[in-house]
Amino acid sequence: MSEPERAKAPDSGEQAKVGVYICYCGGNISDHVDVEKVRERMEKTPGVAVARTNMFMCSDPGQELIMEDLRQGRINRVVVASCAPSLHESTFRSAIARAGGNPYQYEHANIREQVSWVHHGQAATDKASRLIAAATGKARTLIPLEPIRVEARRHAVVIGGGIAGMRAALDLAAMGVRVALVEKTPYLGGGVSRLVRLAPTGEDAAHLVTTLAGRILDHPDITVHAGSAVTSFGGYVGNFTLDVSPVPGACAPAGETWPGGYVPGKGVLVPPSSSQAQTTLQTGVVVLATGFTSYTPRPGEYGYSENTEVVTLPDLIQKIGGLKEQRGGTLVLDGRPIRSMALIHCVGSRQIPGIHEEDEHGHLNEHCSRVCCTSAINTANAIREACPQTSVYELYRDIRTYGRGQEELYAKASGNRVVFMRFGADQAPVVQRSAPGSGHPLKVTVTDQLTFGEELEVPVDLVVLATGMEPGPVADLVEMLKLPVGADRFLLETHPKLRPVELPIAGIFLAGTCQAPMDAGETCNAASAAAVKAVSLLSKGYVELDPFVAEVDVRRCTGTGACVEACLNPGAIALETMDLDGRQVTRARVTPALCLGCGACVAVCPENAIDINGWTLAQYEAMVDMIVSDAVCEDSGAVPEAVGA
Repeated sequence: MSEPERAKAPDSGEQAKVGVYICYCGGNISDHVDVEKVRERMEKTPGVAVARTNMFMCSDPGQELIMEDLRQGRINRVVVASCAPSLHESTFRSAIARAGGNPYQYEHANIREQVSWVHHGQAATDKASRLIAAATGKARTLIPLEPIRVEARRHAVVIGGGIAGMRAALDLAAMGVRVALVEKTPYLGGGVSRLVRLAPTGEDAAHLVTTLAGRILDHPDITVHAGSAVTSFGGYVGNFTLDVSPVPGACAPAGETWPGGYVPGKGVLVPPSSSQAQTTLQTGVVVLATGFTSYTPRPGEYGYSENTEVVTLPDLIQKIGGLKEQRGGTLVLDGRPIRSMALIHCVGSRQIPGIHEEDEHGHLNEHCSRVCCTSAINTANAIREACPQTSVYELYRDIRTYGRGQEELYAKASGNRVVFMRFGADQAPVVQRSAPGSGHPLKVTVTDQLTFGEELEVPVDLVVLATGMEPGPVADLVEMLKLPVGADRFLLETHPKLRPVELPIAGIFLAGTCQAPMDAGETCNAASAAAVKAVSLLSKGYVELDPFVAEVDVRRCTGTGACVEACLNPGAIALETMDLDGRQVTRARVTPALCLGCGACVAVCPENAIDINGWTLAQYEAMVDMIVSDAVCEDSGAVPEAVGA
């Protein structure tokens, strides 16, 4: 009997004994759903052997209820009715496995987000009853499944040579994993190389980059592919294949510095490779550490590109360096004395539709870049302390100096007599050229909320724009690896709390500012987390994947190829010639490790020859039958309107 056919057998030789466990969720559910009434209804539902409630099913006592019933043989299938399965599905599967049950004979009913958060009173109770009944209907048909096991190479590819990529590579190598580090420029260091000192610690950025890069270049288990980019990608977790090719023109200017030397603003120059040919890498996991880019103001934005006296904060940091040569007087920049300067916050961050102008692609950076405030205030402090004759004005919408030691920088700025002015999002400062003979080339006009809306005019010699973070240019990788992208265009993790450095694609991890704006400390922490996750995946030498994948009944299949055309992950399903009862026939074949379990192939198969393990068409039918059954809510009459809401 084929797998799809076995899935339709209600009990597969075993009498179904379903245990239903309903969560109060500390009032999140029970404030709107009569949980005990639902339990009473479930006790009368066919196939249900046990129905219990608990204040927090995900707690240890809640899990113990399930485990004890499994150990005593009271149940052999489990339904948990609680919050969204994305939060605790893995929790309950693990509990079932610890009790000796099959973790895939489990179904989840979401009665928080889908019920108590949107319905109230009798309608909520009735809808919860029907959703749980549908889950029990499916649970009765569940058969034991086994995870898919694939061999895993103990090797990692890290894409990106900034501090996130270097930190991840070093942590992976320290745990016995061979690493290939791919960087599209000839330098290691990334965004930190464009800084002088890190706030609030004052750590020397060049020293940090040089130290990390030196350890990378000296490590026997790390191979650096500088001036290279990933040009093709295939395979699956444990067995990825990547082609890495040289980036045209990605080489250091002749005589710029010696290999291994630090170049301000760029990083540590990597020794040139003896081979400039394409390289194929066989690896087990991939860590994405592609970093960020700084927002480039559009021409005319706060006078940018129209006035040489308007620069971005990253450019200013590079120009002034550590201010070692300037002490005790007025800041001198490009040969000009800067007697007063204005720092404007939130340029390219926290943009609002209808107020701010979209870029050429129709994008707005609605996110907060988080680190700009600290960087701007740290720069203001450095200038005021080194050049006390230079006045500094900070024009901001809101101040965000989060993290240990950063709020102290804000307080320190007041002590250094940095002048703060606050503007509204719809009342941005206006930068204009001053009248001839005024003594300053520019003037900044701002409606200051700190002085109750008074319009102030600030004469300045320099305007500095604190530009935000944007995701790096990784559209090619997004397309190649089928990566999820958030509304802010940064790469999107599976879950910000439960799986913060993982992607839905097994074996691919996120490190650093490719995921969101972070400071250097957060970036290194995220990189180390990605490395630990990667090593835990590779540690056994094999990887176990959930078995919710497509399976083909070759006796029904006629080889039309419709499933191949519909497949969302090329290569997961293909037509091949096989022997069937002594005949050579063309049939569809699934590569389980590549299958996403999306069901697109099921929908287009004209012969109903494909099903998804754990989500068969027969199981869907069983769920629908229970939803429309009047017996589920026999004490409340017909099907409530809330069911279809």
